[in-house]
Amino acid sequence: MNDRTARITLDPAFAVGDVNPRLFGSFVEHLGRCVYTGVYEPGHPAADEAGLRTDVLELVRELGVTAIRYPGGNFVSGYKWEDGTGPAEDRPRRLDLAWRSTETNRFGLAEYIDFVAKAGGEPMMAVNLGTRGVAEALELQEYANHPGGTELSERRIAHGAKDPYGIRLWCLGNEMDGPWQTGHKTAEEYGRLAAETARAMRQIDPDVELVACGSSGQYMPTFAAWEATVLAECYDLVDHISLHAYYEEKDGDRGSFLASAVDMESFIENVIATCDHVGARLKSKKRINLSFDEWNVWYLSRFQEEAERNPGTWEEAPRLLEDNYSVTDAVVFGSLLIALLRHADRVTVACLAQLVNVIAPILTEPGGPAWRQTTFFPFAQASRYGRGRVLTVNPAGPVYETARYGEVPLLHATAVQDEETGAVTVFAVNRSQTEPLPLEAALHGLSVGRVAEHSVLADADPEARNTLAEPERVTPHAAGEGTELADGVLRTVLEPLSWNVIRLV
Repeated sequence: MNDRTARITLDPAFAVGDVNPRLFGSFVEHLGRCVYTGVYEPGHPAADEAGLRTDVLELVRELGVTAIRYPGGNFVSGYKWEDGTGPAEDRPRRLDLAWRSTETNRFGLAEYIDFVAKAGGEPMMAVNLGTRGVAEALELQEYANHPGGTELSERRIAHGAKDPYGIRLWCLGNEMDGPWQTGHKTAEEYGRLAAETARAMRQIDPDVELVACGSSGQYMPTFAAWEATVLAECYDLVDHISLHAYYEEKDGDRGSFLASAVDMESFIENVIATCDHVGARLKSKKRINLSFDEWNVWYLSRFQEEAERNPGTWEEAPRLLEDNYSVTDAVVFGSLLIALLRHADRVTVACLAQLVNVIAPILTEPGGPAWRQTTFFPFAQASRYGRGRVLTVNPAGPVYETARYGEVPLLHATAVQDEETGAVTVFAVNRSQTEPLPLEAALHGLSVGRVAEHSVLADADPEARNTLAEPERVTPHAAGEGTELADGVLRTVLEPLSWNVIRLV
């Protein structure tokens, strides 16, 4: 027996839960070029009659995005939703304090709803609880969702939208504990405001789904106490609480970077514990689910250093946060997807931040092409094959030492069973930077008989990335010979520093 072999057991009797399709959501914010010259560029050769880039829409559909959160993010805390309605030529130009940009408002609510529909997704709308409050949230809800017969609903109709937008999923503000947030608040202040907003929105529609702001990250001094205080105010009025997390390689510590999902899983489990503690205190039978509505690899320290040198000059759609992702970044990204799937019983919404140009899986050039980043592929594969029931996976095998997280398994994995066909997809990451990792999976009670595919994202150059000059430098490839299913055991070898998708049918 090879003691360097990683082992897992898959049995449908032991499952985490069903995947909510909203786990494969994303995020469009008025930040940098996400909207302008990203999803929306009138005059582009590929633009449709509404100014949406059809080349980008095609990639978004291929990516498999579901819920699309909008309009922020930090942007929402200073946003007047009315500015993005009515004839585009009449809309006001505003200063955006969040990103020190000038917002033209040429893209607004109607354009967003059109984009989401054409992308095959679901709207997820954030309301401004930074500089605004209950009244403005209700006005937006009425404008967007009421059929007609009131001033606001008739205004929407006059603006060209006869049918209501039918927005079901709403975020009650964004990162309200962050001192960088316009109008940020204490937990007590925000908890009361979130509760009053939620109560009022449910008077219009009792069936809306509402996301309360959690703290802006596990690293925040407010973490956990914030969630407990906020939920004590609004536990029975909301459905989800939000989590945000970004990861980057720091100080050349790639080993810890590759283990980023250890932190993500800890974050999820700590928030679950806090939610359930509040529920127990309130003697409530309700269960609060998690909306991980911002997550990604983001080289935040680079942005912060650049922002100190150049705080911004109120440009329109400046190039901001346009990280170009490597193979290493994509492997970590895939591991973060695995972490979300491993907690699918409670993480029922998740939004990759963001969708185009801004720390995104899709890059564009104004007037030019659109192409896939390395991170595009793990997301597209997970969205396509990660629908169904997540099986419990507890890897056993080799570990390595990290500076940040201590001892970490080389294998990070999960598996999803398609309950209609019985097919099983194993998603696996080998965190070793130099050594292949043998993997054995014992299959119990599963009606699969062969390996349909073993796709690998890896490269001899861990810094390889897709660029305008080489847009297809990195793509997934088929694993070499050796991935076999025999006598109820899947055996394979995972390449060093790799994201793997193994489909069993």
